[in-house]
Amino acid sequence: MRVAEAMRRKGGSVVTISGDRSVRDLLALLAEHGIGAVVVSDDGTSVDGIVSERDVVRRLHTDGDGILDGTVAAIMTTAVQTCGPEATLDELMPVMTEHRVRHVPVLVDARLTGIVSIGDVVKHRIAEVQAERDQLEHYISG
Repeated sequence: MRVAEAMRRKGGSVVTISGDRSVRDLLALLAEHGIGAVVVSDDGTSVDGIVSERDVVRRLHTDGDGILDGTVAAIMTTAVQTCGPEATLDELMPVMTEHRVRHVPVLVDARLTGIVSIGDVVKHRIAEVQAERDQLEHYISG
């Protein structure tokens, strides 16, 4: 399955936050939308970074709760793995594993158009395995 198809199924909306917003604002945004990561973008279309719950927790551990009043830019990941809509979910699996990321922004002409999560990839893989199982059952009982 291509990323474009996965985005059509789930919708292409992407939550972004400006790098100058506080980590407290970030946490509120994550909770409001029930998501685990946000693309950092000052204009809503470029990718300046990405920040996840994991980034917040690790910085809380090392730097204490003072980071909550700091900026998102101070804790975001700037080396962001991205893909285009023509990529397949099977191609993203090793990228996500190798780089230990759970969210990959989707870009078209360097503009943010969506995001693929590990949940999207797992959902696709489960559907593939179930389809294979159904085919084998049909073959055996056929």
